[in-house]
Amino acid sequence: MLNQENKELLTVENLDVHYGDLQALYNVSLQISPGSIVSIIGSNGAGKSTLLGTITGINKPTRGKITFKSQDIGSVPTHTIVAKGITMSPEGSRVFEKMSVEENLFMGAYLPNARRKRQELLKRVYGLFPVLKEKSGQLATYLSGGQRQMLAIGRALMVDPEVILCDEVSMGLAPVIVKDIYHKIREINREGMTFVLVEQDVKRSLKYSDYSYVMVKGKIVMEGPSSELPEDEVKDAFFGIHKYA
Repeated sequence: MLNQENKELLTVENLDVHYGDLQALYNVSLQISPGSIVSIIGSNGAGKSTLLGTITGINKPTRGKITFKSQDIGSVPTHTIVAKGITMSPEGSRVFEKMSVEENLFMGAYLPNARRKRQELLKRVYGLFPVLKEKSGQLATYLSGGQRQMLAIGRALMVDPEVILCDEVSMGLAPVIVKDIYHKIREINREGMTFVLVEQDVKRSLKYSDYSYVMVKGKIVMEGPSSELPEDEVKDAFFGIHKYA
């Protein structure tokens, strides 16, 4: 597991989640250390987005426990979880298309503490993503896919969180754009931000994270320090080959 000398910032223990009669997650457990980048790798339908939605309070667990900074948040509403320090950059880099780039960013700074610091936070986001400053007055609908992803991450940063959950960062983007965004994530992480990255790109996930979990059909089937996980075995698990089926 992750370095036990660090008290875990976020833990999920023995989590089951159902959609009506359909079970989506089975006995899922994971640990996120402060200042780490953790990847959750899996194909479509593996349960990755369900897991993020449950951590953020969108889905309610039928069994298990979610703890953030030693507090049980399993039954806490989403807005309270965000106020505690967890936010998400959603799948598909969803933005408010009829708002300007800057208006989108200010939508992230709605909590009292973030509102007080919003100019400072805005300066930080523009420093990380200069193209957003260049297009600050432009409607978000006219941004490229990569720029929308930058805007979604920037908006998450405007919450002034401790943990950012990123759902499918690379979806639909050119490899050169994805590489740039991952470099930015690593830069933000070096400043102390904790990231949980949900991804289908095995190679990139292992390269940029400290620790990885592999999900198949709602279950964690493999985990370990990313640098120590054999890429071929992770791919076997990803595709449900042999013992992971």
